[in-house]
Amino acid sequence: MQEADFIAFDPDQAKLGQLLFFDPILSGNHNIACATCHHPTLGTSDGLSLGIGEGGDGLGAKRTPGEGADRIRKRIPRNAPALWNLGAREIDVLFHDGRLSVSDIYDNGFDNPAQEWLPEGLNSILAAQALFPMTSQFEMAGDPDENHVAGAAYDRVDAVWPIIAKRVRNVPEYAHLFAEAFDDVNDPLDITITHVVNAIAAFEGTEFRSHDSAFDAFLAGSEGALTADQRAGLDLFYGKAGCASCHSGPLLTDHQFHALMLPHFGPGKTRQWDPIVRDVGRMGASDRLEDAYRFRTPSLRNVTLTAPYGHNGAYATLEAMLRHHLDPAAGFAHWQPQMAALPEVPWLARTDFLPLDDPRERARLSARADIAPVSLSDTEITQLIAFLHALTGTESIKGRLGIPDRVPSGLEVPK
Repeated sequence: MQEADFIAFDPDQAKLGQLLFFDPILSGNHNIACATCHHPTLGTSDGLSLGIGEGGDGLGAKRTPGEGADRIRKRIPRNAPALWNLGAREIDVLFHDGRLSVSDIYDNGFDNPAQEWLPEGLNSILAAQALFPMTSQFEMAGDPDENHVAGAAYDRVDAVWPIIAKRVRNVPEYAHLFAEAFDDVNDPLDITITHVVNAIAAFEGTEFRSHDSAFDAFLAGSEGALTADQRAGLDLFYGKAGCASCHSGPLLTDHQFHALMLPHFGPGKTRQWDPIVRDVGRMGASDRLEDAYRFRTPSLRNVTLTAPYGHNGAYATLEAMLRHHLDPAAGFAHWQPQMAALPEVPWLARTDFLPLDDPRERARLSARADIAPVSLSDTEITQLIAFLHALTGTESIKGRLGIPDRVPSGLEVPK
């Protein structure tokens, strides 16, 4: 990939976005930041199968679900996706179910959960994505009886964003930084949610750009960039193993949706008319039956850094996820709850795996697979994993701006 393959974000806006990304001021209760679930030290994810959102404490495997009245009420329904290379120009769909995509359906540039109420002036699909965690009760907003942000979300989704923007512009240091970074901001009152998420997008799109892996060096002509096992794995990836049928192109994704027969657990993205707790994937956004249980193909760049794997983090290791791909039916049949990376939440334990025990839902899940079984030896699997390690960046994964020591709000930076 080349620099021209990525959106050229403004560097001053990226520096401002760095602070906002790590600042809990964007959450309803001032206690969770974007970085909490997408932390650089955790591969821009959170290291959990299903995250612990608003009400939790700590990072990654050490994150706890809180206690008392502030404890979490449910897990985040899906695995926190990594943020690598989301500033690439080719990306036109986001979220596991693709519910945000580039489109003119609402005359605002995006097919999106806010429909026609999306704010104007967004600089990218990445900026549009940054809007929605702020509106989610269990991700960043909190409960309606706790703060005005969460209460506004129950009125209409776009009622949240002016409250967040007002919070930010009332911090003098932020007001000054926005005026320096944006030509159309001359007064704190000029700062809108569009400026906030455009800055966050500028940070994410530059900070997490990674295309300097051993594989990139190999593609550039350096034959010695890959080991013998990695070269053998490359041949398998683009040949016998069939990985490239979905993981194709510069980002190693076709940006399409596929059913992998992954087991369901946790709260799921249950729709109001679903008879049980479940997650039908792309169908939840498209309302097309043929999309049932299909999820977006993730990019494999830096995949070794982003465990657990799958839309719900069903597998804690890359090898386990790979073996599931090779035989989805066997993987589904033999999957066990301990294979997931789920922090203990005693008051949710009884219901965490109920959907998986429902015979009708198991039958529906096990009937949907868009990939055919492939037979590989243990040696070939080792070689394929070696190639996947060759997709990990070098200098780029260290970040460019890094983690700030402080944020203008004075709130605690997730570290």
